[in-house]
Amino acid sequence: MTTGSWRAPLITFGISVLGAGLTYALSFPAPFLTGPAMAVTLAGLAGIKTEALSPRLRDVVFVILGLMIGQGVTPEVFGAMQTWPVTLLALAGSLFAIIFLTRWVLMRFWSMDVATAFLSSSPGHLSYVLGLSEGVKADLMTVSIVQSIRVLALTLLVPVVVTVTGQIPQQALEAPAETAPLPLLVMIVAAGLAGYLLQRLRLPAAYLIGGMVVSVVAHATGMVSGVMSYWLAAAAFVSLGGLIGSRFSGVSWPQLRRAFGAGVLVTVLGVLLAGLFAVLAHWITGMNLIAILIAFAPGGLETMAAMSVILGIDPTFVASHHVARLLMLTAIVPFFVLRGRSD
Repeated sequence: MTTGSWRAPLITFGISVLGAGLTYALSFPAPFLTGPAMAVTLAGLAGIKTEALSPRLRDVVFVILGLMIGQGVTPEVFGAMQTWPVTLLALAGSLFAIIFLTRWVLMRFWSMDVATAFLSSSPGHLSYVLGLSEGVKADLMTVSIVQSIRVLALTLLVPVVVTVTGQIPQQALEAPAETAPLPLLVMIVAAGLAGYLLQRLRLPAAYLIGGMVVSVVAHATGMVSGVMSYWLAAAAFVSLGGLIGSRFSGVSWPQLRRAFGAGVLVTVLGVLLAGLFAVLAHWITGMNLIAILIAFAPGGLETMAAMSVILGIDPTFVASHHVARLLMLTAIVPFFVLRGRSD
């Protein structure tokens, strides 16, 4: 291996680690993802040569991310979902409304192609959407900026809402236990095999989806408990952030400004439509409106679950709806991406 073949990826990873450390120290939301993405992006704009991971390392990262995404689907969550049919139906309605209206606006006024507009409009898990965009012909820079703005804006709104309500957390949330090493290793191997098979079937983001499928089956059946090793999770997020940032190399500031405007639009439309369906569900069921609003908000599962605890709202209700949204997107997004490929 020549010096030039490993120098750029090593520099990129070093910048990613520095970005993660800085955003973590500043208590930035999702620091191990947003920090590296911003740092590597700025480095590329400053003229520093950055380079993505090798295909094999990228597949490993996507396997870890897929396993992490699926780990929230536990038997308890599945059981809880059966008790809220009306709110889950309203959630599905809001999901389709957000995706199709936002996609139309992005195509009409931002001239985005179908795949980029669809992935940018998906109100789902950030790492899932960005991982899926790696496997299709979409503008990754635009998708990542738009999706990052959505998650960042909703995350920053959490402390504002808490302050307005006058509620202060009594204690920090306890970190869940990690999955034991042997079951984790078995899942990683199984996810790698599943990803390989899905890749042979030409499915987008095959290793990401393979990891999700294995994790969902393992956790939903109760065969495996716990969450991904925190060190592996951090490394996967840092790697994904560096991968995102490295794709911004050569992007102009006008392009960034344009994507930023689209991100603001996606966030505002998502919040308004989610709020509309939340009010409808509240009117039908009489359930607490704030609880439904948090459950429908197109933000990160971890942030919204923490907010429910802070406000004294049933966290199982909130987490179940966010997991249900992820499951819906798991089926919806690849279908429409594949259909867009054949058009």
